[in-house]
Amino acid sequence: MDEDRTETAPAETLIGLCRTLGVRVATAESCTGGLIGAALTAVPGSSDVFEGGIIAYQNRIKAALLRVSPATLETDGAVSTACACQMARGACGALGADLGIAVTGIAGPGGATPVKPVGLVCIGLCFRGTVSASVHRFAGDRAAVRAQTVHTALTEAIARLQKERE
Repeated sequence: MDEDRTETAPAETLIGLCRTLGVRVATAESCTGGLIGAALTAVPGSSDVFEGGIIAYQNRIKAALLRVSPATLETDGAVSTACACQMARGACGALGADLGIAVTGIAGPGGATPVKPVGLVCIGLCFRGTVSASVHRFAGDRAAVRAQTVHTALTEAIARLQKERE
């Protein structure tokens, strides 16, 4: 399955909402390795609203570029709502965006612990300084977990921006 085509509809919707609302968007990705940014930039005209993304796979990059607190990484871990929120806020700050979309999780097949299984993903959103996070447990292999993460992150970002229109 072509991952680029899988997320065309939600990516187009998000780009359209951002354009309508005058919102600049940025991403901070760990487990998806840039797939959210790829989905967004597959939409013609995305440069009108997409600032860019940071792929922060290693904790030292999360701390250095996204300003994730070392205490958060030590206490809560990289796969946590606290980390996802800080990543989203960091993406906004580093890239000058209104909306930050961040994902961190365990896509598998390795990396799991009894407390943090394969498929556990935290999604953070920062919109004009207000942060929120959600936790998901996706099923399937690495590709499936990553695809579900992209879809859910885009869908949650759309829902957040739709609140602005109300």
